Amino acid sequence: MGKMVGGRHYSSSSMNPITRITRSPFLLVIVSLTCFFLLFYIFTTSPSSPTKPNFLRTSNTNQPHLNPNVHYSFVDSLELFLKKWSISGSRHLPEDTVSDPETEEQQQVRKLDDLIWKTETARLYDDEQSSFFSPPVRVYVYEMPAKFTYDMLQLFQSTYKETFNLTSNGSPVHRLIEQHSIDYWLWADLIAPESERLLKSVVRVHRKEDADLFYVPFFTTISFFLLEKQHCKTLYREALKWVTDQPAWKRSEGRDHIFPIHHPWSFKSVRKFVKNAIWLLPDMDSTGNWYKPGQVSLEKDLILPYVPNLDLCDAKCLSESAPRRSTLLYFRGRLKRNAGGKIRSKLGSELGGADDVIIEEGSAGEAGKIAAQSGMRKSVFCLSPAGDTPSSARLFDAIVSGCIPVIVSDELELPFEGILDYRKMSIFVSSSDAVQPGWLLAYLRSIKPTQIKEMQYNLAKYTRHFLYSHPAQPLGPEDLVWRMMAGKLANIKLHSRRSQRLVKDSRSICMCDCKRPNVTVTVTVTTPLPP
Repeated sequence: MGKMVGGRHYSSSSMNPITRITRSPFLLVIVSLTCFFLLFYIFTTSPSSPTKPNFLRTSNTNQPHLNPNVHYSFVDSLELFLKKWSISGSRHLPEDTVSDPETEEQQQVRKLDDLIWKTETARLYDDEQSSFFSPPVRVYVYEMPAKFTYDMLQLFQSTYKETFNLTSNGSPVHRLIEQHSIDYWLWADLIAPESERLLKSVVRVHRKEDADLFYVPFFTTISFFLLEKQHCKTLYREALKWVTDQPAWKRSEGRDHIFPIHHPWSFKSVRKFVKNAIWLLPDMDSTGNWYKPGQVSLEKDLILPYVPNLDLCDAKCLSESAPRRSTLLYFRGRLKRNAGGKIRSKLGSELGGADDVIIEEGSAGEAGKIAAQSGMRKSVFCLSPAGDTPSSARLFDAIVSGCIPVIVSDELELPFEGILDYRKMSIFVSSSDAVQPGWLLAYLRSIKPTQIKEMQYNLAKYTRHFLYSHPAQPLGPEDLVWRMMAGKLANIKLHSRRSQRLVKDSRSICMCDCKRPNVTVTVTVTTPLPP
């Protein structure tokens, strides 16, 4: 039947169902009530006490012990590797030593900083098999000619037992190469069979189109120290041409390519041609002595730790050595250095002869290693001043020895600082404070035993982050490299894509080098420290 509405005639069969509902007050009320109860149910039935995420659970990770099935020696690991793969700033005063009471604002900042550190630490150690960042970094490893890779490793292996060559500063050449052997440890892990690998932060891909990053396995440090000068330069140029001829390099101008350049002298003659690439470095000297302005930056490059010279003082060793640590401050090394290392001679003059302090000249030979290992294991604090560069292997020797580093290097950049908080297990002192008569020793003696014990505990926990090994271990330095790289990926892709669409010779240049050198921020003490 039809129906008159507003002077018009409609048939009941042609009316829209929604129109019929809205014309019925009863049905409209029913629909409204139903919607109301559904919304009420949704917003009032969420769990009142959600499960705490896994990363907030407290970690019970024990101190690291050396695994008998893992190779920590570069030489031993290299020997097995070649058999298998043969070619057929700022100083932070401890809370209980600050003379002036903290303001309420300072207390809030300190408490927040401690809470953030505890949360991040729990997250890091809660599940060491997982990555801080997900998904894993996808890396394409170039298969370079053997003269750049296997031949270099075999050259090292065939000469390290027979040679007694020394560098200009008296360090054994092969020991120096071992200190900077990060190129070997990373490459050995990347090319190992997937069934033998333990890291979840990185995966090797075999198609270039699948890669986030491209790894260049050229052993720049071995070639620098073991080849004749002109031969080395020729090899550098050949390696440069080989890499820069690759389509992937041309696509991004090298911005997604990783170069291990861990010794400040290595690859120096051709560095300017690869300045867009990601460099794996020991530090970022900003004086211009080692790296030219614009070549290195924290934005694109990564700091890696030296391979420690000394053996690990594990949990048992730390427990046994604790009551024997009678020396307050220890240093053994060369006191005459260039650039920022000139601070060493000043510290030697200031600290020499003081009670419970040992400052002695020494080199990195076998006898020097034995003396340094014994001295560090008998000391509470180990002095780690700048050398010819801001960094020094001595810092990592102190860490694996359970000796709290006292860092006097105003321009030092540290490995994996986006993950690790060095303030929890090191003392940072500005150069200007360190050379004041009596200041440094008074400061160290004012630190209470509870603070020292806490830092020693953190040292033991952090040690695993500086032990290179094969197979590479979760939370070892190889693992942290890729966790840090994962945080750089978006920016790497940004600059790569941006470079592809910019008009050639345009003035739209993005500079990412640091404009000012990093300096240690000092804490002003308005009242004198105790005598």
